[in-house]
Amino acid sequence: MPKRVRTWLSFEQLRAAAEAGDPEAQCDYGICFHTGHHVPVDHKQAVKWFRLAAEQGNATAQCYLGYCYQTGQGVEVNPEEAARWFRAAAEQGDPAAQFNLGVCYETGFGVPQSDEEAFKWYLAAAERGEPQAQFNVGVFYEQGRVVAQDYRQAVKWYRFAAEQDCAPAQCNLGLCYELGRGVPQNTDEAVRWFLKAARQGDKTAQHNLGLYYARVEAVPDLDDPRVRELWSSGSQGEEESRA
Repeated sequence: MPKRVRTWLSFEQLRAAAEAGDPEAQCDYGICFHTGHHVPVDHKQAVKWFRLAAEQGNATAQCYLGYCYQTGQGVEVNPEEAARWFRAAAEQGDPAAQFNLGVCYETGFGVPQSDEEAFKWYLAAAERGEPQAQFNVGVFYEQGRVVAQDYRQAVKWYRFAAEQDCAPAQCNLGLCYELGRGVPQNTDEAVRWFLKAARQGDKTAQHNLGLYYARVEAVPDLDDPRVRELWSSGSQGEEESRA
């Protein structure tokens, strides 16, 4: 979800602008209630202000309102309403809404399931820099879903997302380097990306990194407790797999 809140001179100024009907102020006021910024968290109040802004065409508010219907925050879960508001924002070019609408199509949440529509909206969001959408586009290319299997395209999109610290993309990019898919095989690069993902808690990357260290019987930076833990868990997993 977008986290933008415009800088206002004061919270009182924001509230006054929202109450006067300014849609951007209404959206930001809703975000305050949604996140507990200057006020206690109150999802019903957040929905109230998101709706006022959304009905005036504010794309960020439309995306937030869709998210509330998707998760049941301040309203009952309503897949159709979630998809409707995501679409309203997505058609205005909001990348978070485009990603969320893609998720709706991939999972059949509030819309008929369609991998084609999912990819369309993931790609739209990915081209606007949304990292999770970039990762998903990479997955579609790697698996050959909807589009022809293309490891180079998969690597391209994984890299875009990985450089924005998307841990699953970092892990998958590491796997591409390990296996030589879409890039020349390069163990050092594989380990580098596994380590980035592992340090963010990605379990697959932690496992792959631990197995690598167990195989080569060499661990850099043993003074780092996180690396010791990864090596230990990976070594244990390797021994268990041999048993």
